[in-house]
Amino acid sequence: MDPLTRHFLAWRVLRNADREIIESIIAPEHRGPSPSLAASLKDWRGAHYWGSPDHSELVLIRPLRPERRERWLLHLALFAATLICSLGAGAALQGRFDPPVGYGPLAWIKAGLQFFVDFTSGSTEQILSGWTFAVPLLGILFIHELGHFVAARRYAVDASPPYFLPVPPTLSPIGSLGAFLRLRSVVVDRRQLLDIGAAGPLAGFVVVLAVLVWGYTTSQPIPSGAGPHGLIVRFAQGYFVVGESLLLRGLREHYFPGVTSIQLSLPAFAGWAGSFITGLNLLPLSQLDGGHVSYGLVGKRQTLIAWLAVLGLLYLSWHTPAWLIWIVLTLLVGAGRWSHPSVLSPDRPVPRSRVVIGWICLIVLVLTFVPVPFSQ
Repeated sequence: MDPLTRHFLAWRVLRNADREIIESIIAPEHRGPSPSLAASLKDWRGAHYWGSPDHSELVLIRPLRPERRERWLLHLALFAATLICSLGAGAALQGRFDPPVGYGPLAWIKAGLQFFVDFTSGSTEQILSGWTFAVPLLGILFIHELGHFVAARRYAVDASPPYFLPVPPTLSPIGSLGAFLRLRSVVVDRRQLLDIGAAGPLAGFVVVLAVLVWGYTTSQPIPSGAGPHGLIVRFAQGYFVVGESLLLRGLREHYFPGVTSIQLSLPAFAGWAGSFITGLNLLPLSQLDGGHVSYGLVGKRQTLIAWLAVLGLLYLSWHTPAWLIWIVLTLLVGAGRWSHPSVLSPDRPVPRSRVVIGWICLIVLVLTFVPVPFSQ
């Protein structure tokens, strides 16, 4: 620490189980930083960033333990299962596979196990027939989690590799419940929280846009009166209708002006699913990405925003009862609360550049949120 402390007017050191955090006030002559401070920071083995716009406050973070051994077999097994489920969903969307059907919890489990047996014992052509759905969907999920991971590492936050959540197409037409990673370190301030929370949905949204452009250029319009109305997704021997966000409505008007009914191609439905998951994650509730971002922006006032979001979802549940399930799930994710827990130093201001990122996240939420996801 000696080479650095000579640049400080004052500092405090905080230690937890795995990290050391140094919050320092920099002497005026070194607030550039000066060449000597810049050289010391270059040799610092950890993360650092300015905690104030005038470079008077510097935050330094370094790990106190070697990197832990990850359970790579578990992560790879979950990814492989999610890949199989997504390929199975894609094959069903293509009309090349009929997932087993079950009614009731035990029957669902039996049908899910039967899916793995039936699908993996099929021909290679059948297994790969849904790749134009599975690959873009998993690409969106992977880039989303990679954004979180890279931002966490930027701040020396211990983050796990992503846990993918497989769901057989007997229960879900996309074969997945998404993915998540665990932050195993305490988040220091609202800047860290906002950056980590925003990096995932913003990175994933870039891929969503590319997949949707691919998807809408390969989708087919349905003439008026020739079939069901809306965005149609064929699945096995039937179909279902998905709702539109502002983004999807804009794409429909751009690629199919005046057309109200479209049969979505496999990549288009993958883009729809990725966009829908992005919107869900950006809701300003508990430990969702939107909860991180909103707390990063406004601190404790996030509680009011969370309650307004809950009231909005309760209103939508009159039309789509599934929103009640999402309200309960976010409550469970937040350990019984919709508000976001505090960070270590909640009073440190958030830079203006991060405020801009927060507003961009809000715009993405408005563009991707689907008030009525499914209809018939």
